[in-house]
Amino acid sequence: MVRLKEGDKAPDFVGMTLDGKVSLKDFKGKNVILYFYPKDNTPGCTIEANDFSSYKEKFERENSVIIGVSRDDLKSHDKFTCDHKLKIKLISDEELKIQKMYGVWGKKKFLGKEFMGTIRTTFLIDKQGKIAQIWPNVKVNGHAEEVLNVIREIK
Repeated sequence: MVRLKEGDKAPDFVGMTLDGKVSLKDFKGKNVILYFYPKDNTPGCTIEANDFSSYKEKFERENSVIIGVSRDDLKSHDKFTCDHKLKIKLISDEELKIQKMYGVWGKKKFLGKEFMGTIRTTFLIDKQGKIAQIWPNVKVNGHAEEVLNVIREIK
């Protein structure tokens, strides 16, 4: 598994959103909040997506863009976006290329069972394309606000 560290150059990704193809290069000169989550329309993932959506304008004022990534397909992302009126970009990573590139696809445990899945993680990529901060095993409540506060501190 890839072990990215703060200060590393962020791997350039390419992925499909409802608006078409996006890559890290598209956001040069902006902070990128790249957050990985397990599944559309599940409780924790919905809270996280709603929180990031509600903070979208505040992030934009800080020259930042929010991108969520899961292995759900675009049809699922479309339903998730419509059901919750999400304002953020969601990348479909069905082949797990981006998740493996960022080292967030790995072993998880739930109710005593081990399985492979998305480890909920957020990366703050600065305007120069370097990883400024990593939040592993994110707890969703208050997370969007915490990320926003860190961006404001590093200005």
